Amino acid sequence: MKKIHIITPVKDNIDQTLDTVRAVLASQLTVPYTYTLYNDFSSEENTSRLEAASREMGFTLVNLSDLTKHPSPNYLLVLQRERHMCLDEEAALLIVESDVTVRPETLQGLCDGADQHADAGIVASVTVDEAGAINYPYLYARGQEGLVVDTHRHCSFCCSLLTPELLRRVDFDQLDASKSWFDVTISHRSLESGLHNYLCATLPVLHRPHGSRPWKQLKYKNPLLYYWRKLTKGFDKI
Repeated sequence: MKKIHIITPVKDNIDQTLDTVRAVLASQLTVPYTYTLYNDFSSEENTSRLEAASREMGFTLVNLSDLTKHPSPNYLLVLQRERHMCLDEEAALLIVESDVTVRPETLQGLCDGADQHADAGIVASVTVDEAGAINYPYLYARGQEGLVVDTHRHCSFCCSLLTPELLRRVDFDQLDASKSWFDVTISHRSLESGLHNYLCATLPVLHRPHGSRPWKQLKYKNPLLYYWRKLTKGFDKI
């Protein structure tokens, strides 16, 4: 692994995001890396907080309002931009979402996992709750604690490394721009390209689901209302 680009997309939810940032910056990484937050149209107040934190903590902040007028979410733009930069530098792309807290060994562990599997497309950390139980979106992995699983199920981008080989084989410019999220699609494209996706239940990360998009909590509290809003308002296209 020559280099990694670590990114965290964020929209508001700044206190939790800064927990994510602190944990990433405390990582025990031996691989050269850059760390960029993509601010996806947070409020003016929260954008100011992110700008101040960037100066204080040393991460790069990209305000997507400087790049596009397209309303949030702009995950596709972020992925496309980062893919091109990673290809130029032969770097891997490591996504840590803003509702995730990594452990000091997590990110290096994902890099090591990618190095150990020459056929890897995605190497992902399983997510857990405060009690250490595997939680959404990896409920299917319960019972596989402590294992590294070559999975045909999708890998979430909660905390996932996309290898340089995946970035070469899968053209993000060809993804469906009508969708909001791309972890399922890219997981499938990885497999279709002949690569394997590995879920590391050996590297759990704390996940507080949907902190930046609280309306999605309806999926658990009132699923009928969640799916009604998703269908009628066009939210959350996967």
